[in-house]
Amino acid sequence: MPELPEVETTVRGLALFLDGERIERVVLNRPNLRRPFPPDLVQVMTGARVTGLSRRAKYGLIHLDRGSTMVFHLGMSGRWRIDPEEPSRHDHLIMETADHHFALCDPRRFGSVDLLRSDALDNWPQFATLGPEPLGPSLTPLHLKTALKGKIQPIKLCLLDQRIVAGLGNIYVCEALWRAGIHPLKAGGKVTKAQLERLVPVIQEVLEASIRDGGSSLRDYAAPDGELGYFSTRFDVYGRTGEACRRKDSGVIRRIAQGGRSTWYCAKCQK
Repeated sequence: MPELPEVETTVRGLALFLDGERIERVVLNRPNLRRPFPPDLVQVMTGARVTGLSRRAKYGLIHLDRGSTMVFHLGMSGRWRIDPEEPSRHDHLIMETADHHFALCDPRRFGSVDLLRSDALDNWPQFATLGPEPLGPSLTPLHLKTALKGKIQPIKLCLLDQRIVAGLGNIYVCEALWRAGIHPLKAGGKVTKAQLERLVPVIQEVLEASIRDGGSSLRDYAAPDGELGYFSTRFDVYGRTGEACRRKDSGVIRRIAQGGRSTWYCAKCQK
């Protein structure tokens, strides 16, 4: 599934060609993805001008001058293609401007598209309970200390809770905990102030590094220009079972299951 850096990469790629443009034509090649397309999507978006693009958690937002915002989720395998050389049978939503052609391609159809009033975005159920953005100023050691107070759940699972931090996924939590030297099984309420002060900046560092690299490109994901990201070549722990820890005089990378997901860590340097 595309994670936060992949969605951010997608939004930035679309903005280069779509921001400020008028949408001249919208075509739906099927009635639904994971759920039906909004019934008024074509009518509202046709002729609208794009006033900006942004991201919230793992959702991309295309803001329109008609007081509406199209919100998309890429699901398991979705991606936007800009000016593709050939059409695909998985191009389920097409948008055209005067100069460019945008195709939302989703082979597994686990993605979604919603059309919301721009002034009601914060109250949308999917957004209403989200925690702060990990790349924004609201994610602070104090926020985490307050949110984690008294929690016996492992810190790894706490960080995957979207109510605590919005948009963090399995890959980047594993990587951030390794960089901060925090054991993934440690109870959230037991993580020290000093550890939280290390954790916040490394969460941001690992996400920003992945965005610069174009994401991790696991399985089906590619950026709108078709380029594959290469952050996966720089993983410190994720997927490296049995390999030596990159820290000097440390141990080997272990894999355990937590909450139905794999966790990779070094038992010697993560405490």
